[in-house]
Amino acid sequence: MKTSASVARGPRSAVSRGGPPPFRPVQLAQLVDAVPAGDRWLHEMKYDGYRTLVAVGGGETRAYTRSGLDWSERFEAILSEVAKLKVRSALIDGEAVVLDGDGRSSFQALQGALKGAPGTIDYFAFDLLELDGEDLTDLPLLERKERLRAIVPEDSLHLRYSEHIRGNGEKLLASFCSANLEGVISKLATAKYVGSRSGSWVKTKCIKRQEFVVIGWTPSDKSRTFRSLILGVHENGALRYAGKVGTGFNTAELLRLMEIMAPLEQKQPTVQAPRAEVRGAHWLKPKLVAEIAYTEMTNEGTLRHPSYLGLREDKKPEAVVLEVEAPVASAAVPAATRVKISNRDRVIFPESSITKGELADYYAAVAPIMLPWCGSRPISLVRCPQGRAKKCFFQKHDAGSFGDTVKHVGILEKDGHEEPYLFVDTADGLLTCVQMGTIEFHGWGARIEDVEKADRLVFDLDPDEGLDFEAVRKAAFHFRDILKSIGLETFPMATGGKGIHVIAPLVPKAEWPEVKDFAHRLAQAVAQSDPDNFTAALPKVQRKGRIFVDYLRNQRGATAVMPYSVRARPEAPVGAPITWKEMETIPKPSHFHIGDAAELVRRAASKALSGWGRADQVLPDL
Repeated sequence: MKTSASVARGPRSAVSRGGPPPFRPVQLAQLVDAVPAGDRWLHEMKYDGYRTLVAVGGGETRAYTRSGLDWSERFEAILSEVAKLKVRSALIDGEAVVLDGDGRSSFQALQGALKGAPGTIDYFAFDLLELDGEDLTDLPLLERKERLRAIVPEDSLHLRYSEHIRGNGEKLLASFCSANLEGVISKLATAKYVGSRSGSWVKTKCIKRQEFVVIGWTPSDKSRTFRSLILGVHENGALRYAGKVGTGFNTAELLRLMEIMAPLEQKQPTVQAPRAEVRGAHWLKPKLVAEIAYTEMTNEGTLRHPSYLGLREDKKPEAVVLEVEAPVASAAVPAATRVKISNRDRVIFPESSITKGELADYYAAVAPIMLPWCGSRPISLVRCPQGRAKKCFFQKHDAGSFGDTVKHVGILEKDGHEEPYLFVDTADGLLTCVQMGTIEFHGWGARIEDVEKADRLVFDLDPDEGLDFEAVRKAAFHFRDILKSIGLETFPMATGGKGIHVIAPLVPKAEWPEVKDFAHRLAQAVAQSDPDNFTAALPKVQRKGRIFVDYLRNQRGATAVMPYSVRARPEAPVGAPITWKEMETIPKPSHFHIGDAAELVRRAASKALSGWGRADQVLPDL
């Protein structure tokens, strides 16, 4: 069995050739102020490493970071053990770590191992998402862990099963903290696996630590290296000063960082900071992310007693925001009970008398299946505060008026300044947007972990006014076959509007100029091969009687309607994933509507749709 490091580079599709299960968004834990009590919760050690999905199947293995990057070459020793598992296929969630002599995981040791001793990296497996072609994410956690335990051999060199205890979490945290471990992850024993921050996983830390952006350094008067790193963090979408760190470096790391920082220097200050604290500063472009431990945050928003742990390569600076502890009492409380929806009886869809409360109830019901697609992605909202028949507007920026549940990621605009783009990663965030008058959710083709790399292609097949849906249906299959012929597996989505989206998932590797160029050339090729039925021309006058292949969704800053989003159209239709088999018979793109919430949740768990929207593939040559 081969790792991806030994496979020829180029287009690949694990779905189409029976390879390992593709990447899917990972479940994230909410930071809370205490360990949740009661036997409903399982408690595990919080590891100090890199969150990693490992996949095996079809004679190959893969390793993915939490943002979907393929790191198989870095974890070959782990994957050689994964290849020996007695399974046809599996997708496992866990953490890549290096243990010290006392059995503690060490992020700094892991950093060193990745540079020179990858054979010392172990993998603690704590969840099983797929096994032998079966999607396990709808099973209770306890059942998933039982199946995981059964496939992880006890004598494996690098694979280890992550043990847990039920209840007594406070005692476990106390013992971990006294042993200088990082903390506890607590998980609801009966919960499904949701690829977002759902509230059924929470974390409690022994010491505060998180990522910060390295925005500069101050010189040392004793050596040619630096005295301290200047740190920043995003708040309301803007980067702000968060203090300095001057401990945690050995000589080798000081020299390595100086070499890495040299090409990033800039004359202008990266942030505003007190002059006395950054005297003599060398400012940097905000490209580096460091893991920092600290005791607390001052009232001024700077770190007390910080210590450097290492650079992180699995998280981009745009995604670095300050984690804030939530009250443990709010953990795993249904979203609808946390966000108060005012004016529930206000009619939003006048032709069918659908109210704001019914809209909110729909989004609360579909949040678990919508967030894996919509969450942690820059979004634009279609807000209709007085209802869909009144004035509606797009909104993609915010200065904090949505509150804490709707978050911000700073993204550079063309003129070089940074704007706060909206994103959500919880059901509370979705419901807050609805409370603020949102009907539709549109998202970028990239996640906040790396907004410059696309994780999907979206081709919107938009029919001219005179065409019926049969023309769109025929066009969708034609487009599917063309993409399949060049090695791309695709999935259809009924948009809730007039057309169909043909979606090709991607491993986030190609940047926007390459993605846009590929989409444009493909659309032009299709239009030229069948000019009677397709056009890639932008002027509407040139689209008469044909289907416009809208490739413009595949450029930086462009958005497409998200799966399970309601549309601001008559009768409240919904954008919904469908299979190619269903594409043969579905009567119209607006087939599903707001009243189908229970049916959509059931469909998402069905075998037919279990792999929808996921494929291990990159852009082919065209």
